[in-house]
Amino acid sequence: MNVFLNGEPASAPDVVTVAAFLESLGMPLKGVAVERNREIVPKSMYGSVRLTEGDRIEIVQFVGGG
Repeated sequence: MNVFLNGEPASAPDVVTVAAFLESLGMPLKGVAVERNREIVPKSMYGSVRLTEGDRIEIVQFVGGG
């Protein structure tokens, strides 16, 4: 399936949740915010929200520093 990840074309398995997509990218489930088609996906929904063809996904990873 074809999606857009942070504005760039990307591919994802045909049936995938937000959580599985993050894992496939090697990203942690904590410390990230995910937007799907301009709507924030609550962390509690990462395991149940499924991506579909053409979805626009924005992922922001929080980085701490001093």
